[in-house]
Amino acid sequence: MLPKSFRYFWVAVVLCAGCAHKAATYQKATGLSEGEGGQVSSADYARVARLGLSGAGGGGGAVLAASRFVAVRHKLEIVEPGSGLAQSIEAVVAFCGTIQCEVLSSSVTNETAVLSPSGNITARVAPQDLNKFLDFVGKQGQIARHATESEDKTAAVVDVEAKLKNQTEFRDSLRRMLTKPGVSVADLLQIQEKLAEAQAELDSEATQRKVLANETEKVYVEIVFHAEQRTISRGSFASVGEALRDFGSVLGDSLAALITAVAAIIPWLIVIIPGLWFLTKAIRRFRERRRAAKAATPAA
Repeated sequence: MLPKSFRYFWVAVVLCAGCAHKAATYQKATGLSEGEGGQVSSADYARVARLGLSGAGGGGGAVLAASRFVAVRHKLEIVEPGSGLAQSIEAVVAFCGTIQCEVLSSSVTNETAVLSPSGNITARVAPQDLNKFLDFVGKQGQIARHATESEDKTAAVVDVEAKLKNQTEFRDSLRRMLTKPGVSVADLLQIQEKLAEAQAELDSEATQRKVLANETEKVYVEIVFHAEQRTISRGSFASVGEALRDFGSVLGDSLAALITAVAAIIPWLIVIIPGLWFLTKAIRRFRERRRAAKAATPAA
């Protein structure tokens, strides 16, 4: 929805239709319509409003793409001896600096008791240097997997370029309106506000276009390095050696379990032992009374 002042300007355009020829001549010379007394006219606001709306709408007119814009991604898995994995990653990073290549990230995981060595590299490579880069990576070990993906970004690029074109025209029109003599303070404030919004939108679209250019003009490559899995033959007494090595830990685990069981039983013994003593004493008294009763019966 256009501001109220803009709707008044549209009414003024209709009322001034008789001056169309003069306005057209002036517009050819200056790029803007001439208002009475040299002030910013309603046609200026109308033209600027149209530009602003078309720029915000996203389409901005018919823009035909001369070629397709495709984002290409390569994912490789390299298997190589674990002893030289770190050196291989360093070599790939160093080679990337000799061609049109940008390393985005790299990491190395050293070998531990539970982890085998591994590494990762992500980079963006110019298409003309892609084969050189892939050939060098292939020399670092055996390529276990190589996957290629592509995504068409043509629609997004065309849309952003259309917005850039419309927002640029919108901003330039606002700047020309500021230079016209006799601009009122209210109009000046309104134009400056619209100009700030247009510039912010233009900067945002320019950033988005750079991101798309980076995706479509360079190839994204992700490389994952794995250490080669070695198969170790087991000797005849390998299991005996493993049992001897595990003797201490197994003994410690057993003692720990025993101590835990004793600690769990002790609180119950405080209740169980007195209970058993009272129960035994009660049974003895019952038996004594029973014997006494049996002994008294024949005498009677």
